[in-house]
Amino acid sequence: MVDGPVLWANLHLLFWLSLFPFTTAWMSETGFATLPTALYGVVLLMAAIAWPILQAQLIRCNGRDGMLARAVGNNFKGWISIVGCALGIALSFINSWLGCALYVAVALAWFKPDKRIEKVRVT
Repeated sequence: MVDGPVLWANLHLLFWLSLFPFTTAWMSETGFATLPTALYGVVLLMAAIAWPILQAQLIRCNGRDGMLARAVGNNFKGWISIVGCALGIALSFINSWLGCALYVAVALAWFKPDKRIEKVRVT
């Protein structure tokens, strides 16, 4: 079940995801210059923030005792991703390659599939 706030949270996430092609192309065209690399990190950070907002709205809509709420738990990887993106932005102003390295590290953390939802059984 979804309602208006869930749809708005989903649109919020989709907006930030829609900016990835622009920032990726700009970063590539400028040879990973400081500003485009930092802006790429801002888009990553905003998408990383939009995801738990969407999760929270889905949990609110479907109940705190629902399957999604039980599966999400403390969302450790999600919070680490937010911190990693924020640090990557700061590192981009020191050396853009350091920022890129942190962005890659955050992406690699999610390379292993998240099976939390699969582990929770419907009761």
